[in-house]
Amino acid sequence: MKNRLLCLSAIALAASSFSVQSNAATACVFDLMGTNGPTYNLMKDYALQAKSWGVNMTLKAYTDERVASEDFAAKKCDVLSATGMRARKYNKFVGSLDAIGAAPSKKVTYEAMKLIADPKLASKMKSNGYEVLGTIPLGAAYLFVDDRSIDTVAKAAGKRFAVLDHDKSQAKMVARLGAQPVSSDITTFAGKFNNGQVDMIGAPAMAYKPLELAKGLGTKGAIIKFPILQVTNMIVAHDSAFTDAQAQNSREWFAGQLPAMFKMIQRDENDIPAKYWHDIPANDEIGYVKLMRDGRMSMTAEGDYDPSMMKLLKKVRCQVNPASFECSLQGE
Repeated sequence: MKNRLLCLSAIALAASSFSVQSNAATACVFDLMGTNGPTYNLMKDYALQAKSWGVNMTLKAYTDERVASEDFAAKKCDVLSATGMRARKYNKFVGSLDAIGAAPSKKVTYEAMKLIADPKLASKMKSNGYEVLGTIPLGAAYLFVDDRSIDTVAKAAGKRFAVLDHDKSQAKMVARLGAQPVSSDITTFAGKFNNGQVDMIGAPAMAYKPLELAKGLGTKGAIIKFPILQVTNMIVAHDSAFTDAQAQNSREWFAGQLPAMFKMIQRDENDIPAKYWHDIPANDEIGYVKLMRDGRMSMTAEGDYDPSMMKLLKKVRCQVNPASFECSLQGE
């Protein structure tokens, strides 16, 4: 009897040891500030948490997003943490969170990003051999201009605007404004603004200090306090790297970090000197919203954005602001 109990105990112990699949994973993490940046620090917390799901994760820091993405595509790492604009090619549904004007407020962004962890959307997280493990909000992108008088669409005509060369939707929208797109990448766009090679850029508040954007703003510049889009980070893995349960745990963990991350975004915005913030004329706001809506719908039709994400974001916008003019309109 004693031997039988010992045998059953050994079997139970062996079964428990296999109840959580243990695997190793390497993550290529893009952060402008390298190992000292906020995204990398959050990913360190994530790596610690992942141990409880049976994932032993090693992080590799990159300050060049293009290289991080290329290494991921070449399977030099199992996981990529990069901006949604860069990672959109791995999952267009989640990458379309960054669509022009699609999330006009922190509230809309928060509610939409929470949905990424909804098990009902789990099938949307897989695409072309990749799976989304979570998202990180980086804040609204605002227009940084070297002359605060550039606060209407008409005044943007002919101005030079740095656009990221890997996100064709940016160049299309800038052209709609009548401005001149200047091809750049995430390592050069700020330098072009600071050196006077371009008149305008779009960037979140978190970029202000590390990229020294006060140099480009100078004494006449301003930050137009009107969100163009919401910049997000996507955490994506090769589909075979995580079990379904591990991937769902991951998405839920990132959703749980949203309140703290949005507080950090607000601190970044509050840290920018008040003298730089510039409100556009109130009667011009609706025109900007309509312009971005028309552009977004056109670019969705052209394949830049995922139609189902556009429908989801419109639903969230109208839940947050049911009085909006678009809620009674067809489209998206």
